[in-house]
Amino acid sequence: MILNAIDSAPNDTTGRPVVVFLHGLFGAGRNFGVFQRALSARFRVIALDMRNHGGSPHAPDMRYATQARDVLETLDHLKALPAAMIGHSMGGKAAMTAAVLQPDAIGRLLISDIAPTIYHHANTSIATAMRAIPLTAALTRASAAAYLTPVVADADVRAFLLQNLNFGPNPSWRIGLEEIAAAIPDLEGWETPSGTYLGPTLFVTGANSDYVLPEHRPAIRALFPRARFVAIKNAGHWVHADNPTGFASVLDAFLHDWSQPQENVPHESDP
Repeated sequence: MILNAIDSAPNDTTGRPVVVFLHGLFGAGRNFGVFQRALSARFRVIALDMRNHGGSPHAPDMRYATQARDVLETLDHLKALPAAMIGHSMGGKAAMTAAVLQPDAIGRLLISDIAPTIYHHANTSIATAMRAIPLTAALTRASAAAYLTPVVADADVRAFLLQNLNFGPNPSWRIGLEEIAAAIPDLEGWETPSGTYLGPTLFVTGANSDYVLPEHRPAIRALFPRARFVAIKNAGHWVHADNPTGFASVLDAFLHDWSQPQENVPHESDP
């Protein structure tokens, strides 16, 4: 599947190194807009809409191997490989899978607040609440939010979810909500790909998040032997939104020497 791409330099002929952002569940590539704009002077920056999200096509299969193939196929189509890949949450699992499946395509890997493990979160309840919103002409943002409130207490998260809803005379979901709801077990699950990724890898966590725990590190290092870890203060699971300045600082350091991707092969040694 060719995904919708927000590309800072779609006609780039300079060979600038490529940076790719993969968003989390119920998100979109535009969630990384502030970072894409900040990096575009130095890099070709591409933010992808994952399948069933944003402007990308809808399809039932949301297994991470399938999502990883979407990403790799799209970047190959855009002549944007190798790339430095940044993935948050669902996008982080897709990025991890892509890096292990095709390590030569990924020059370096930053995973934001997710581990290669199975989670049991409230996504089924959230999807059910979203599906219960009546898509009638009388629908307002406030009334839609009211349907989510019993399940989603945080007003910012409700606003984030409702970015996926088109309001007006004929309200509709931009996302493939039915496909996502059916795929929650796969999205909260994890199938460990065969192989390892030996390139530079950084796991960024929110200091206030419990998504990546010390007991996850053996599984992380089994797939990513060069993994390093950093926690960003004053941030929960949505690290880049909770502390954009801290995330930008870590991102800048991570990409500092990503200047010659053709030389930055996955087997380089640590400095």
